[in-house]
Amino acid sequence: MNILVTGGAGFIGSALVRHIINNTQDSVINVDKLTYAGNLESLASIASSDRYVFEQVDICDRAELARVFKQHQPDAVMHLAAESHVDRSITGPSDFIQTNIVGTYTLLEATRDYWNTLSVDAKQAFRFHHISTDEVYGDLPHPDEQEGLAVNQELPLFTEITSYAPSSPYSASKASSDHLVRSWLRTYGLPTIITNGSNNYGPYQFPEKLIPLIIMNALEGKLLPIYGKGDQIRDWLYVEDHARALYKVVTQGKVGETYNIGGHNEKRNIEVVQAICSILDTLVPTDTLYAEQITYVTDRPGHDRRYAIDASKMSNELNWQPQETFETGLRKTIEWYLINPAWCQHVQDGSYQHERLCIDA
Repeated sequence: MNILVTGGAGFIGSALVRHIINNTQDSVINVDKLTYAGNLESLASIASSDRYVFEQVDICDRAELARVFKQHQPDAVMHLAAESHVDRSITGPSDFIQTNIVGTYTLLEATRDYWNTLSVDAKQAFRFHHISTDEVYGDLPHPDEQEGLAVNQELPLFTEITSYAPSSPYSASKASSDHLVRSWLRTYGLPTIITNGSNNYGPYQFPEKLIPLIIMNALEGKLLPIYGKGDQIRDWLYVEDHARALYKVVTQGKVGETYNIGGHNEKRNIEVVQAICSILDTLVPTDTLYAEQITYVTDRPGHDRRYAIDASKMSNELNWQPQETFETGLRKTIEWYLINPAWCQHVQDGSYQHERLCIDA
């Protein structure tokens, strides 16, 4: 297939592009605006492939999207381009409305125009795969609120039919884009599929997100800031496992379906930070323990307490399971950051200095 990937220079997008080029015979058209979180260095290993093309295009630019579709004639679209950091959405929501809602609308319309030019067989084979987040569902009951229950024991999980209840401007903008995608199938017949993934981690992640932030702060001797009590629970998914799942969906998933993708790894934020510190104590020992750098800061507004994905549909219908445990994935991630300090420096524009962005929000 010839697959158009939006946001292919971002964290999850670049992992997906690398997976497609390295593990399939498909070709990729990478459409990315190259905002602060986009970095072509993440694609250096596959950039010279004759099955890879990069187009620096904003998904809000309808004319440029039309040119890209006409020039490259994709068989599928995998839409990952998005503003994705909750903290930034709280301090500056307008970019999230523009990219995640208006951008998705513009891409849907450009795709529909192109799709309508295809033959009957090509139209039936075409796929528009929208990549979303578990945050659209809001939050779930927390074990601390359910006396006698431990994580993963009789606590509810997000399923594909869980009602939407977004809490932040980010998750609200993604929920809106999900609804747009479903309506373009229902109203226009555009063959769409949606996936909702849990918290990703792994190599090439911009260092404002929790795991790379903690790794880099720890190595630089800085404080390790944790929101509130650090008891927020997330389901952690190794990014390369997510990339494999996304490719499964676009090639084998059913039109009109939603698939939840999770890592089966519910962890409290404080547990994640302590695990990072423990691994660093082994790999890069110092005179003191890294955990001594932990500090607690004011929680961000509207902070969801627990996310947890039921990914059984992915397993039962598409035969996908995550290959990494949280322990193996976290060690791989830390080792990658240790041997790639130059990448970490190059992705930063000087305005972000490893702070928690919502402390004063």
